[in-house]
Order: sequence, then structure tokens, then C-alpha cells
Amino acid sequence: MILNAVEAGEGRPLVLLHGLFGQGRNFGALQRRLAGRHRVISLDMPNHGASPHAPRMDYRSMAGDVAETLAAHGISGADVMGHSMGGKAAMMLALTAPLLVGRLLVSDIAPVTYPPRYHDLVDAMRAVPAGAPRAVADAALAPAEPDPATRAFILSNRLPDGSGWRIGLDGIAASIDAITDWAPPEGARFDAPTLFVSGEHSRYVREENRPAIRTLFPSARFLTIKGAGHWVHADQPEAFAAVMEGFFRV
Repeated sequence: MILNAVEAGEGRPLVLLHGLFGQGRNFGALQRRLAGRHRVISLDMPNHGASPHAPRMDYRSMAGDVAETLAAHGISGADVMGHSMGGKAAMMLALTAPLLVGRLLVSDIAPVTYPPRYHDLVDAMRAVPAGAPRAVADAALAPAEPDPATRAFILSNRLPDGSGWRIGLDGIAASIDAITDWAPPEGARFDAPTLFVSGEHSRYVREENRPAIRTLFPSARFLTIKGAGHWVHADQPEAFAAVMEGFFRV
């Protein structure tokens, strides 16, 4: 599957992979900033943004889609940053196609299986009536997602006329367990430079995750950005951009 890609700048390719319910344009400001030194490719993951919808998605298939898309753009090697779901896809890409990935930055996610979640939220999204005003849709999501900022982020995936969702909700619903799961190839490891960036107020990457991380990524380093939660790049954009500039310096 060829994914929708937005490019900016010239230089060594740098690929940005977003998280669940996101889209490549979420990285717009970051992409523009990094385009001074890099050819920045921001991808819409399957069932997200303008990418094709798929009946199911897991990290092996997502990594394959990213590799296929890069090949279609004539890219045989790239640095990669992935956030949350995109971070797991980036890790799987590095483990299954290590020659394709130069440096890897993983934003606020660990290579572990997380407890089941999002089922109620996806069900609530699917139950929003077509044509419902934004306020009605927001109220419908509130029982499953109490945080207004997160709901606003999710509602950005509605079609402009409110007639439905631009994302492939059916494929996402069928894949929620696979998205929280993690099953790397047996014996795989990625030895190139790898940086795990966490938000100070997030609990997605914990101290007890580090042995599992170092088994797969022996060169891993860790950095915490103060004042940030799970959406590190949105909560502290200046600090996150500075970290990326330093790590991916060419």
C-alpha cells in the first residue's frame, strides 16, 4: 500500500510517522522547521489522513507500507521519527528493514504490549450520527474521552461537512488490539543510534520498559522533555524540535 506523503526541503530523508487518530499534517510546523536541513517526508498512516483504508492494520503491515512508500519515492535510506502508534511502526521498520533506517527517534511509546483501550472511544465515534453538528459529536464522545483537547484532536478527523469520518474507522476498530499489541521478529535488533523521547507527565515509557528496549535497541538513549505529556511534539514544540535537530544533525 502506497501511503499519502507530504514532502518539504532537501537533504537526507527524514520520515515522520504520526500516532493513532493523527495525520501527517499534525507535524506541519515541525516539518517546515526541519526542511532547512532535511528532505522531510510526513506520511499518513493506513486508515488515516488521505491514505488508503485497509480492513486491518498491524505493525508488520504498517512497516511494510512505509518501506513501500519510501521505495516509490526513490528513497533507499532515511532517518525516522515516530510518535505513539507511529513510533511502534518506526521500531518495526527498523527491526525488519534495518538497512533502510539510519537514526531512529521514538516519541513516547515503548516496544511493549499495552492494556486494551480505545474500544469504547472507537464505538462512540462510529455511533456519531452522520451530519451531527460538532457540539453533538463532541458530547457523544465525552463519556469515552473526558479530555476536551483530546476530543478536539479526534474530531479533526471528521469530514468538513460533518457527514462522517475521513479515517477508516472500520479498519481501525478491527485493529485496536493489534495497535496496543507488540510482537517483534524473533531475534531482531537494531544497532544504529536510537533515541527514546518521553513526556515528563506521560507514563507510556517506564523505567521497567528499559530492559525490553535495550534488548531490541542496544544503542538506545533516553530523554525526557519537561512540561510535556504524551503528545510531546504538541505540548513542547520548541523543545521537541530542538531535540530532533540535535539528534538528526547532518
